[in-house]
Amino acid sequence: MVSRDLIGEPMEAKAVGAIIDELERQAMQQPQKLTVVRKGGGVDVRGEIDVDALVMVVVGCMAGGP
Repeated sequence: MVSRDLIGEPMEAKAVGAIIDELERQAMQQPQKLTVVRKGGGVDVRGEIDVDALVMVVVGCMAGGP
């Protein structure tokens, strides 16, 4: 079963988008520590991730944040 938010976008799709956006943001801030490359339907992530920031983005996404 797919959960949907108020505008009909699957919650899973919102979470995936939020995760990838946050990883790309972190990589732009510290390219020497993290690289993120979209590859086909996946993402190649190499390096150090700020997990706390990533979790906050996902929680915000699930709570209906931007």
